[in-house]
Amino acid sequence: MEEKKLTKSKPHSITIEGRERLIINGVRDVASFDENEVTLETEAGGLTIRGTDLHINRLSVDDGNLFVEGYIISCIYNDKINVKKTGSFLSNIFK
Repeated sequence: MEEKKLTKSKPHSITIEGRERLIINGVRDVASFDENEVTLETEAGGLTIRGTDLHINRLSVDDGNLFVEGYIISCIYNDKINVKKTGSFLSNIFK
C-alpha cells in the first residue's frame, strides 16, 4: 500500500504594528533582502516589502514565520518573485 504524504499549507497573514514591526505567517522562502527591500514567497504568492532600515529579526521557514523591523513603506503582492540580479553575495559585500 502506498502512503501519500499530505503537505498542509500554512495560513498566511500579515500584522503591521505602528509601521515599525511586521509579522508575516505563511512564508515559504526569502528570495532577497537589504535595508530597503525584502522579497519573499508566501502561501499567497510573491510579496515585496519596502521601507528604510529594514532588519530581519527572526525567520523560521519550518514554521513559516518572519519578523521584520524598520520603517515600513509598502507591502506589495506579485505573481512572480522579482529577484535582484546584482551579483553574488560576496560581490555585494565588497562593493
